[in-house]
Amino acid sequence: MAAIRHILLSDPMQLAGPAVVFAITLIAGWVVRAMIMRALRAWASRTDGRAGQILVQTLRGPLAIWTVILAMHLAIQFSDLPAAVTTWGANTLFVLWIFSLTIVSMRAVGNLVRIYGVQIPGALPVTTLTQNLAQIAVVILWALVALAHFHVSITPILTALGVGGLAVALALQDTLSNLFGGFYVAMAGQVRLGDYIRLNTGEEGYVADIGWRSTTIRALANNTIIVPNAKLAQAIVTNYYLPEKRMSASVQVGVSYECDPDRIERILVEIGKQGAGEIPGMLADPVPSAAFDPGFGDSALNFTLNYQVAEFANQFGVRHELRKRILRRFREEGIAIPFPTRTVHLDGPKPEV
Repeated sequence: MAAIRHILLSDPMQLAGPAVVFAITLIAGWVVRAMIMRALRAWASRTDGRAGQILVQTLRGPLAIWTVILAMHLAIQFSDLPAAVTTWGANTLFVLWIFSLTIVSMRAVGNLVRIYGVQIPGALPVTTLTQNLAQIAVVILWALVALAHFHVSITPILTALGVGGLAVALALQDTLSNLFGGFYVAMAGQVRLGDYIRLNTGEEGYVADIGWRSTTIRALANNTIIVPNAKLAQAIVTNYYLPEKRMSASVQVGVSYECDPDRIERILVEIGKQGAGEIPGMLADPVPSAAFDPGFGDSALNFTLNYQVAEFANQFGVRHELRKRILRRFREEGIAIPFPTRTVHLDGPKPEV
């Protein structure tokens, strides 16, 4: 800084040349940036793909920063400043360039993993955890590039990290258990994003995200349930989407003891077949069936109509519609649904009149 101050005081015209180089490079870079952005927008609109949109959103700001960095670098190189000043300036610009490139790469990789990760066979599920892992890999890569540029050996750094890693692991046991629990949940593939699960502790809902510390579950009531990854890895989980989304469901109904069981079964099957083609979420294959189960009740003959639905959440709406259809059909057929009754016998001497 003292050398620059000396030039400004003694011979400011020495900075005229670098200033002209800076201005010309900045203008040329701005024109090239506008051409690149116009070409990217045209490509994105022509292909109608997300990759072009990602590039446009990612490069809009950084291209301007890189133009300024390039202009400053060329201006410094064309100046008559002392070697120490030019070296310091070049290193500073290099660090800024690496930092901006790291931010851009992290943003691009995160978006690409989020959008295209599900299309790669055998890849990890696209979660917050996997996106962060990809971004951390980018940070490590550019950090190694920067260290190599400054001829910094990474061996002492790795040794220090290895020695300090034990103390960190002991201090962050809960955090690390949740972290590795998230790795296990994501890699096992037994709990995936969008699956409807139920834990043995009673929590249930759709898996919304798997993060570093916890897994987010969205309940049917649209509430958010936060489950630590370590707890989820140890829990007994019922996944209603594996091995497939479709699942069996049933509705029970009781009729009077005077009714013919064969007739009731036939009517229930007819209601099920008709509903399979009309009720959203109810499947026609396999064909709905009726069973004389649970059988003899206290005051009714109990039957069960069995059917399948497309996924877990459909069973409630399907059951609601089937109950209305069963009640309507039973009334048309004159089939009584009895109320619970009790017969009470009184033993003892008759009361005196």
